[in-house]
Amino acid sequence: MVVKLNQRAYEHAKKLVKERQVVLDERDDWSEHRPSARDENSYLEQHGFAEYQRWYLGLDDEQGEETKGRYKFPYGDFEKVHRCGVLSAESRAGQNKYTDIELALAHLHGMLDELA
Repeated sequence: MVVKLNQRAYEHAKKLVKERQVVLDERDDWSEHRPSARDENSYLEQHGFAEYQRWYLGLDDEQGEETKGRYKFPYGDFEKVHRCGVLSAESRAGQNKYTDIELALAHLHGMLDELA
């Protein structure tokens, strides 16, 4: 599996943070704040994969473009960036040695900390 940084999602996340479209929650909140499979499916039905992918910082190029499995490292709830999502994804990217994704998430983490 080759997972690389989704530059489009990274730019989208930075824009949302600059616009203060964020939730400054705690690390452990992600299990409750993360979109459910039902939320993901609903968003996909309404917006399609082009918009869906903007909420995932990782792209698995071994998966088909129009499959949910292609998109890794969610950071928000399809409306706002969640600090807990960024922290969770940053940790997982580091564990899996996806350096480009980890660095992007560390930058977002810093941006969020500046707002707090």
